[in-house]
Amino acid sequence: MKKISRWLLCLLCAVIVISCSTVAFTGRKRMLLYSNSEISSLSTQSYYEFMSTSAPSTNVVKTSMIREVGNRLAKALDSYLAAKGESHLLDDINWEFYLVRSDQANAFCLPDGKVVFYEGIMPVLTTPDMIAVVMSHEMGHAIARHGNERMTQQALSSIVGAVTGQIIGLKTSESGRVLFETAYAIGSQYGYLLPFSRKHELEADEIGLYIMAIAGFDITQAPLLWERMAQAKTTSVPEVLSTHPSDSKRMKNLEKLIEQARKYSNKAAK
Repeated sequence: MKKISRWLLCLLCAVIVISCSTVAFTGRKRMLLYSNSEISSLSTQSYYEFMSTSAPSTNVVKTSMIREVGNRLAKALDSYLAAKGESHLLDDINWEFYLVRSDQANAFCLPDGKVVFYEGIMPVLTTPDMIAVVMSHEMGHAIARHGNERMTQQALSSIVGAVTGQIIGLKTSESGRVLFETAYAIGSQYGYLLPFSRKHELEADEIGLYIMAIAGFDITQAPLLWERMAQAKTTSVPEVLSTHPSDSKRMKNLEKLIEQARKYSNKAAK
């Protein structure tokens, strides 16, 4: 038994070393056990299941605004990364932007780049810059591979008492499907996605701010919008806040990042 335990420990250590990588823009170290293509395949399946019970918005103006802002952000980001020789950071991410009929004040981005806004959040997002704040934040989750990281954490937490190879080799099997659905809480009381950790939320805020700067949006609107949405808690709580932690620390963090984000705006202009 001791020999088996040592073998599993050595194998786990090897997996950790091999699976370590860094997050785009922030450079944070993280571990991903799954390939981009595996996660993309699972998220695409989940998207179509979600849309089978959801209806696209019939509001042509708002749908157009969502797509225009999204495409502007995606195009600028693609060009920026291509110029740096880092297009691989977007492997298996194909940006698509949708608005669906729902009174929920929410938005989410699946790992494969499908970004969905609910009509209920649109009254708060009165300008393209405000839409860009939420849009770029959601895109930040995909670029940082937060979904993959969350699934990896769940898989590793299940490793005790299981054969390591079975956990790591889930790929797109039924077990992998269960892990993905557990990570994203499909059909739960939270709506579509479980809240990310505060670390992931703050990181998505940071990456989103940089993407906004690259695309030429007004980055000063980011802390202002989150403050405005937080104030809505006194009446009805937007789901984007109830499932995504937001407090004074989050807004102060964005304010501190404004000057750093301006550097990305300057780089993109060159």
